[in-house]
Amino acid sequence: MALSEHEQRLLDQLEQQLHADDPKFANSMASSTTRSMSTRRIVLGSLVTVAGLAVLLLGIWNQFIPVGVAGFLLMGAGVYYATTKAKLDGAVPRSGKTPKASSSPRGSFFSSLEEKWDERKRDQP
Repeated sequence: MALSEHEQRLLDQLEQQLHADDPKFANSMASSTTRSMSTRRIVLGSLVTVAGLAVLLLGIWNQFIPVGVAGFLLMGAGVYYATTKAKLDGAVPRSGKTPKASSSPRGSFFSSLEEKWDERKRDQP
């Protein structure tokens, strides 16, 4: 169901307000929605899982337990790889800040939460 123009404008205003209030959170939410599961990871993980199943069956057929265990572990690794999302280890932060500089906003984030909490406590009878 499509949004009306009024609802779309309200949604855009809320998004702009979120970016103004907490840009770090807004960017993390935006990046998590755009980063979906990779087809390449699913295919490769499925292939590793099938290979692990083959090794497991080979170990059972030959009655050699270590081969069966290795096949089971290979299957588990393939499923894990296929179902996890890729991490962007080498990516440069979008804000251009170094990791040391990003630790200071964390303190301000918690302090703003504490201030909001105190305001709520004051407003309650």
